[in-house]
Amino acid sequence: MYINSEGIIFRQVKATGGRRMILLFTKKYGKISAGSNINEKGRTKSALAMRPFTYGTYELYKNREYYNINSADVKKSFFRIGEDVDKYMQASFVLELTEKMIPEDLPRPRLFNLLIDFLDAMESREKRHETLVLAYEAKALAILGTFPQLDHCAVCGRSEDLRYFSIADGGMVCAGCREKNLENTANKANDTLIYEAKFDIVNILKYFFDTPLKAFEKIALDEKAAKSLQAILRNYMSYYLDIGTLKSESIFEGKF
Repeated sequence: MYINSEGIIFRQVKATGGRRMILLFTKKYGKISAGSNINEKGRTKSALAMRPFTYGTYELYKNREYYNINSADVKKSFFRIGEDVDKYMQASFVLELTEKMIPEDLPRPRLFNLLIDFLDAMESREKRHETLVLAYEAKALAILGTFPQLDHCAVCGRSEDLRYFSIADGGMVCAGCREKNLENTANKANDTLIYEAKFDIVNILKYFFDTPLKAFEKIALDEKAAKSLQAILRNYMSYYLDIGTLKSESIFEGKF
């Protein structure tokens, strides 16, 4: 059966006989593994669509659980990302993160559209690319249904005295629930997953949630807030989405 879908390549590896195994994020079918004889270094239009940071249309042959990419066409190439080392590293991190967020064969069209918006915004952004990555992470959590509770205590429901962000509880917690948590020896293991809200995490995350990625072209958090938020979001995603260590994660060492 022949099918087609818009897509973007997460990664590819060489296989025997000149073939390649492709991990493709498609708008219609979600994340799929596919084989192909198309070489990204070729000069055909199909070859151009196999290159990094390229948004394309892919014609596939599906035989039960097996996919093969027969041809492809470029819809948009975000080639300027590859011309800037920092942009390239940040975008590579987001591709790997997105790959780990989703299972295979489960359509995620909203997340797909968000990824395209991210690449478009990253290509245009001139500096401080980390803020755009943080905004993408927050929006992805919302799409996947795991966005943290910000308006009320995630434990008791109070809207006052929200001083801490608890990963294990799924959002902000009040000072009273924090004290009860400290008194409960059974919760000691989760103590490292509680952060004091030393910056305006609630309004920052709400702004990320409400504002289109395209509007982040010139918006940047200060370095201290960005560093704190990155630690919180990374641990939050690891806790709820079971995302382990990423190969591209080393780019953030000393970055914030």
